[in-house]
Order: sequence, then structure tokens, then C-alpha cells
Amino acid sequence: MAFICNFAAINTISMRKSLIVAAFLLFVLKLDARQDQHVSRPKLVVGIVVDQMRWDYLYRYYDRYSEDGFKRMMNEGYSCQNAFINYLPSFTAPGHSCIYTGSVPSIHGIVANDWMDNKTGKGIYCTEDKTVTAVAGSYKAGQMSPRNMLTSTITDELRLATNMRSKVYGISIKDRGAILPAGHLANGAFWFDDSTGNFMSSSYYGNNLPDWMTKFNNKRWADSFLNSTWVTLYDKSSYVQSLPDNNTFEGPIKGENKVTFPHSVAAAQTNYNRLRYLPAANTMLVKAAKACIHGTQLGQGSETDFLCISFSSTDYVGHTFTPNSVEAEDMFLRLDEEIASLLKYLDRHVGAGNYTIFLTADHGAAHNAEYMQSIKLPAGNRAEGDAFTSLNKWLKEKTGKDSLVRDLSNYQVYLNDRSIDKYKMDREAVKHLTTEWFEQQDGVAYIIDLEHMSNSTAPANICKMAMNGYNRLRSGCLQVILQPGWYSGYGPTGTTHGTWNPYDTHIPLLWYGWGIRQGENFKKVNMTDIAATLAAMLHIQMPNGCIGKPIKELMKK
Repeated sequence: MAFICNFAAINTISMRKSLIVAAFLLFVLKLDARQDQHVSRPKLVVGIVVDQMRWDYLYRYYDRYSEDGFKRMMNEGYSCQNAFINYLPSFTAPGHSCIYTGSVPSIHGIVANDWMDNKTGKGIYCTEDKTVTAVAGSYKAGQMSPRNMLTSTITDELRLATNMRSKVYGISIKDRGAILPAGHLANGAFWFDDSTGNFMSSSYYGNNLPDWMTKFNNKRWADSFLNSTWVTLYDKSSYVQSLPDNNTFEGPIKGENKVTFPHSVAAAQTNYNRLRYLPAANTMLVKAAKACIHGTQLGQGSETDFLCISFSSTDYVGHTFTPNSVEAEDMFLRLDEEIASLLKYLDRHVGAGNYTIFLTADHGAAHNAEYMQSIKLPAGNRAEGDAFTSLNKWLKEKTGKDSLVRDLSNYQVYLNDRSIDKYKMDREAVKHLTTEWFEQQDGVAYIIDLEHMSNSTAPANICKMAMNGYNRLRSGCLQVILQPGWYSGYGPTGTTHGTWNPYDTHIPLLWYGWGIRQGENFKKVNMTDIAATLAAMLHIQMPNGCIGKPIKELMKK
């Protein structure tokens, strides 16, 4: 009997142990399930901005691109064929800011590359910050930060969403191309220093360069690239999408006395500025991006990381040689190779299907005005510096007062309010006279009073673009709208941008990788929609000034 009781007791104890073990295993399984129920995101997002890339470049050179660069993104990813800038002026700094904030200059405050502060009357550079100092570069080139940008970026929101565990970096030849996309909370932003040939930063991001960037700089890529000669990738006779190499519409690279290939721009020992005009600068940038991915282990952690890359040399070449040049064609054929190289590197080090990449542009460019005239198309060039002098002279003749206009830049007029107040003049009367002068000038289509836009006779879509670009503290009070084909350039050669016209505002927008389906659409989307789309894909908050809408068609269900 005692045996039976003892057996029952042992059996009860065994059952209890089994229940405890089962309960423990159930707890572990539930814990594992909870751990698996994380937000689905890519390991890495890569944003690529190509400075001064017209949308039609995707197709102008399509037959000559490899299968692994632009074509890979176009044919295996998603293409928004009708993406547009929706503000004025269409310049580099506003473009980069708009892409990453999903906002417009009226809200994010980056109204141009440079502007006039209406309170102080001082000129401001978009990323200047006198409170910070240079890190591993020249003094002036290092006084830079994102503080002039008034809103958050999608990169900021990613950092906030992960309690700063996500890593964010920006790299470009231009300071503004690195700083503005990376945002206020970036782990680092790096740009090219003409005086050293290295990538540098500012104390905003820390007091020293990270070891991986120091090691990269020590390889002295700039020296090897500048001691080489830029020759065409293919036989020059095959560049049928370009004008003859020797024509009157192109200007020379500083330090050269000709405009034709080959281009030899050997470095002066103290200045590497000429590297900006070479495809080799894009090559160096991709090498730096790869060094960043490897050195910071981007895409290897538990949270999504973000790398912002901006290619600048396309802009320098476009301004100098025009969109119709052999130089521009060769630049984009070589950039295609760099894009292919970057994609293959991401496949190996982050994993195909583990990263999301988008490619767009900050603006396009006009054809050279004199070239357009030579083929009987309407075009012209109005230099703002000459117009500024002529306008003030005319206003003095009309009023007897000097310097009533303080600045004429960014296709906008800044009145000299101090002089107007000093002379006790009617400000609206000065605006009216200024408008009258512009309406007498060749190439001017409209003058929009940015302080009273409801009175404008310009088409509604142009008025809306002007409104989106107007910030009362940083913009002029009058917006000059030129006729199609006209622009404000610095001379008869090269080209520029900044207007509302499609050649300046119709931009490429390609998506590829994690979360992106294959296809294309032709509905109009705005540059502001890029950040909104990324926020939706990543399941994070939109930037705090975002006015864009997600492009839901491109996302996998």
C-alpha cells in the first residue's frame, strides 16, 4: 500500500515537472514569436541624386548603357516616368532638400544655393554655419552644417523611429549634396576639399574623421586621378547623340585652353578643384561610398541604415560643355558603369533583395541658348548681373534715388527696403516700376509679385511653383519668369537651370530592390512624393514639413 502511495506521489511530481517544462517551452516559443514579429524593413536604403540629370538622359543614351547600371534599375525596378519639381527656382540645394524632406522651399527654407537674408541684408550660403569648424579640411570649406534647413528629413525620421540605432551618412563632392540629404541627426556627412584632395567634414558631426575615412583619404585617389587624362570611353565617332567635339557652344575646364578631348587637367599641388569636372570624381565618390558601407557596417545591424550619395560632376560638365556635348555623353556612360559597380557591391555586402535604392536628380538643364538660336529655335540668355546694374540705373532715372534694388538673383528681385524707408518712398510703387522695367526686356514672360500672387496673370501651375518656392524671410519679392528657352547664364557657352520649364524640372525617378515591384507609371508625381513614399515603405513618420503623397503603385503588396 505504501508502495502504491509512493508511486502516486512520484507520478504527481513527474507530471508537475512536465507541466513546468511545457510551460517554459511555451514561454520561449511565444518569446521567439514576438521577436519574429518585427516591422518589415530593408537592411539599407541608398538614395542617389545625380546633379543636373535631365529625365531624357535615361533614353538619350539608353542603347549605350550596360545591362547592369541604369538599365538594371529601369528594367528590373520601377520607373516613375513623369516625376517633376514643383517649386522655383530649380537649383541644387533646394532639390536635395526637397527630395529628403518631402517639402518645398517655402517650408524647409532652402530657397536656393545662396540667398539674401531679408532681416539682415546679408548673403547666406545654404549650408554655411559659422559656429562649427573644419574637420580634416580647409577652414572656410568646413564651416558647414544642415542648420539652415528648417524641417526634418526622412533620414532624421529614420533615426528618430529607431531611437538613433539606425546609421545615416551622406557623401558627395559638393558640401550641400552631402549635408542636406543626411539631415540634422546624421552620423556623418563628407564632402570634397579642393585644397587637400580629400573628403572632409565639420565639427557638427564630431571632432575627428572616422578611421575608415582617414584610411580612405590616405590612399590619395585624387592624385592618381588628376595625373591621368580623360579620353572617351569609346571611339569618338560613335558619339552620335552629341554635337561635334569642337564647337563654339562649349567652354573649357579651368586650366585648359581647348574644349576638345583628350582633357588633361593635371593637379596644381595646392588645388584639386579641376577634379570636379572629371568622371574620375564619380569613381572616387563610389569608392568612398563603398568604404563607408564597409567601414560602418551599413546594412549589417538590426535596424535599417541609410546612405545618401550625390554625384556632382555631371553638373560641372553640363554647365561647362552643355547637354549636347561629347563630354556630357561620355560622363553619363561612365556614370552608368559606376552605378553598376555600386549595385554589384551592394549585392555582395548587403545582399540582393536586402536593400532599397532610389535614383533621381535635383534638376535638369536647358540646351545652350546660342545653339538653340543656330537651329532656329527661340532662346536667349539674360545675365542677372547686367540686369541688376541696368535696373538700378533705370530706377534712379525715374525716381532720382540710388540702389533701390539690393539684389537680383535666383530669378528674383530683392528690394532695398532700407533705402526705400530712408527715402520715405512707397514700396508698392517701387515694385510697380521694377515690374514695368522687366516687362520691357527681351525674354521676360511674366513678373509675379510674390507678396500678392493672386494678382498674377501667369498660368496657375507656374504661380503655384513660385508660391511653393517663396519664403518671406529668404526670398525676393518679385519672381521673374522667362520665356521658354531663356535662362540667366554667365556667358555664351555652357548652360544652366533654375526655371519652371520641363527641361529643368522633369527628373528621372527610379526605384529598385527590397519592397519595389517591377513596372512603371506615367501619372504625374512630384519630387515631394519621394520622402513620403520612403516613410510609407519603412513604416515611419513622414518628415515634419512633408507635403508629398506615397507613390503606392511602386510598392509590393
